[in-house]
Amino acid sequence: MAFRRISDFVVRKVFGIDVNDNYHGLPTGLDKRAAHVLEPADIYLEDEPSVAEWLKEVAPTRKGAVNYVISLFPSASWIRRYNLRWLAGDILAGITIGLVIVPQAIAYASLAELLPPYGLYTSFTGAVSYWIFGTSKDIVIGTTAIGSLLVGGVVVRVTEASNGDYSHEQIAHVLSILSGAILLFIGLVRLGWVIEFIPYIPISAFVTAASITIMSTQAPAALGISGVETQAPPYRVIISTLEKFPNIQLDAAIGLSSIALLFVIKSFCATMEQRQPARKRVWGYVSSLRLTFTMLLFTLVSYLVNRNGSEVEAKFRIVGHIEKGFQRAGVPAIDNRLISLVLPEVPAVAVILVIEHIAIAKAMGRHYSYTVNPSQEVVALGAANVLSPFVGGYVCTGSFGASAVLSKAGVRSPLAGLFGAGMLVLALYALTGVFFYIPRAALAGLIIHAVSNLLITPRSLYEYWRLSPVEFLIWIVGVALAIFVSLEACIYAGTALSIALVLVRLARTRGTFLGSVRVRRVAGEKEPLSDTNGAEPVKGCYSAPAPDIFLPLDGSGATNPDVKVESPYPGVFIYRLHEGFNYSNQAYHVDILGKHIMEHTRRVSDEGFEKESDRLWNDPGPKARRPKSHLLPHLRALILDFGAVNHVDITSVQGLIDLRNSLDKHSAPDTVEWHFANIQNRWSRRALAVAGFGFPTSLKVEAGRNWRPIYSIAATLSEKEGPFGDDNRCVTDADTDEERTQGSITPVSSDYIARKLPVTFSGSRGEGAVSGVDRPWFHADLCSAVEAALRDARSKDSAVLV
Repeated sequence: MAFRRISDFVVRKVFGIDVNDNYHGLPTGLDKRAAHVLEPADIYLEDEPSVAEWLKEVAPTRKGAVNYVISLFPSASWIRRYNLRWLAGDILAGITIGLVIVPQAIAYASLAELLPPYGLYTSFTGAVSYWIFGTSKDIVIGTTAIGSLLVGGVVVRVTEASNGDYSHEQIAHVLSILSGAILLFIGLVRLGWVIEFIPYIPISAFVTAASITIMSTQAPAALGISGVETQAPPYRVIISTLEKFPNIQLDAAIGLSSIALLFVIKSFCATMEQRQPARKRVWGYVSSLRLTFTMLLFTLVSYLVNRNGSEVEAKFRIVGHIEKGFQRAGVPAIDNRLISLVLPEVPAVAVILVIEHIAIAKAMGRHYSYTVNPSQEVVALGAANVLSPFVGGYVCTGSFGASAVLSKAGVRSPLAGLFGAGMLVLALYALTGVFFYIPRAALAGLIIHAVSNLLITPRSLYEYWRLSPVEFLIWIVGVALAIFVSLEACIYAGTALSIALVLVRLARTRGTFLGSVRVRRVAGEKEPLSDTNGAEPVKGCYSAPAPDIFLPLDGSGATNPDVKVESPYPGVFIYRLHEGFNYSNQAYHVDILGKHIMEHTRRVSDEGFEKESDRLWNDPGPKARRPKSHLLPHLRALILDFGAVNHVDITSVQGLIDLRNSLDKHSAPDTVEWHFANIQNRWSRRALAVAGFGFPTSLKVEAGRNWRPIYSIAATLSEKEGPFGDDNRCVTDADTDEERTQGSITPVSSDYIARKLPVTFSGSRGEGAVSGVDRPWFHADLCSAVEAALRDARSKDSAVLV
């Protein structure tokens, strides 16, 4: 204590700070005044937050550190409960997904400007590592069309910038390591929520644009057309393909027929699922294997046609020789120059990878009623991308199609990925000879079929228009930029426009002046018998008065515009902020408040100008500002509804201080009462109180005149009571008349009893103030704030009349 007094003395003398004078103008005796009024109820003095309290809340603890380490390995919580039933389901699901991702991985590698085995290496890494860190049983991490397309673009650009000094493999490996390291860091420090800053609309535009881009780049391969610059913007690729359409080769027969076959199988299985609901799972399983069946069929056709010739003599282009096993496993070759070339490309790739993955994980969690941890999913994704280059792979993320197949195959745990990895190993060591004959046109057809499912439907576009026309336009701009410029321009411009829209809305959040409406509530005697036109109408049972409600004075909003809304009292203004109040929008709200109040009130005393020429050049005077201004009321009180405000900052509080000073000059020698409703955040209450809000100032004698506090009190729980009293129960029909009359339970209407609502609690209790009596102008609800302001306004007007 002595040390504290000494430190306070030093701070006051050296820095001129009086730590004991936190609130300038706080009246004395507010607690005694409240105690006199509320007795025998207890008063409550607001317990303000402190920096030490905040530091204690955020300081790491031993328990928190242990929980953090445990959360990094979710597999440890379920692997001990693993059983044979789970094993059977995971083996079947793993084999199924292996059959699906093998042809996908081979096909998508071409989009990344790499040889087919690199797709298998990439999918293997995701399948092996995810079960250790992941929190979803239905996710398949591997090659994706969009991810591979991004890698291909980076590979081409970096190759051109480096004049071919680095191979495609080196560039892809560095991109994967850098992206994985960033994602791993974000996940380890639990910043997965940062992903929510990327809005949905630019991602939707990107996915559609990427689908169009991929289909345009694969169309030449499916038709056997050569000489098309597929890295150009999609519109140029489409034009070039159409110009060279007469040069189509025999590959077109393979490509077009493979696309047609895939759509026929999909449509047939969907029809059979509807006709045979009992066999829906079987038909779904058949549909999921259509990629594998199509590849095997056309590989067989290619083998029969080309088995006696070499790769050069093939009738149509085939995959050719594929290395057996993990021939590219090892430590990636990295140097500083390559890192500097790849690093600018990383943000766009990392953002798309993580958003695609989190979207799939959340969708699967919602569908199957389990929760995923976004930060931990980012850890799993980052770890897979860091490890992928060491086995020869490139960037990987969650796959929409493969994850859907895995979930339908009856997967029971994340361990199913290991069995899928086993199928990849089998393919790399035993099936490379078969892969030799895979037609490239068939792979292109597979890619076109797969990404066609990512195209947005006209119905979804119409929903965008109905939900938000502005965001719909952002979607259009994003897709147009992708088609005519690049995919990077799409994601960057779409995100920038979405953020700009949020900032504009934040800086121009609406506020509304409210008026009061006296209402009655009418309850019905019976409900309608049906929804038909002949339904029996609801008959009024009773009509009872209800507390006043507050609606916009200008008639805006969703309420009936014919309802009569009136100002609560002359000179009393109610202003509701619909969103936050911060440095970006405080000037906007303060300007609206100042102009509106000045226009609708008159000064209490003369302005004090000896000559009209003493007036400021931009002040036209009260008569010019408002005709018949002498008929306007005096300003009495301003009520701010802060129900939508959680935090305030220095700039916003300073804006209120400036407005208060301006309004005090307008109402001098009186002062304006500032009432705040629904402030819940303790730090916001502290900031406003430090600025002199929440209580009448003691610096002006006029402020204390005719001020009459209104307090809200409620029953308080004793230490032994629960939320529903000692016996934690509510009134029911089983309660006896004796219990009710003895005071342990208050009799209520049979309507309440039927609904079993907690209306009163048993056990002894006292009463106490709901809010701090040292902040009488911080009110728990808007009705209390208006009631207090009106009482003081009437008192002031009565004093003036006397």
